[in-house]
Amino acid sequence: MKRMKTIIPSCGAGFTLVEIMIVVAIIGLLAAIAIPNFIRARATSQCTACINNLRQIDYGINEWALENGQSTGSPVASPSTVSSYIKLNSRGSVPSCPAGGTYTTSTVGATPQVSCSLSTLTPGHFLP
Repeated sequence: MKRMKTIIPSCGAGFTLVEIMIVVAIIGLLAAIAIPNFIRARATSQCTACINNLRQIDYGINEWALENGQSTGSPVASPSTVSSYIKLNSRGSVPSCPAGGTYTTSTVGATPQVSCSLSTLTPGHFLP
């Protein structure tokens, strides 16, 4: 005697539309929380890197002034003037602002001796 194969219908084999919509809503909520924090963290890290570059250029100006007999009030042509006194980036040039700002120098002994064009941003790119 032959036995018949019985096919059992598979109930609940997939996700329902409501379940998929709930998952998408949860992912959207997590993204809404994470993206502003990511942007804030990126801005803070760019500011920190810029301040470190400013500090390095400032120290380079001081060393340049001492070695070249420059007195307080002597003008500094540009940040590249002190390139031999600071650690250069991988391209062999003076580090630039990671947020796209430009560095300008003033005079020896001024406060500050070097500044970034993005000093008015929050967080500010300026030497404390």
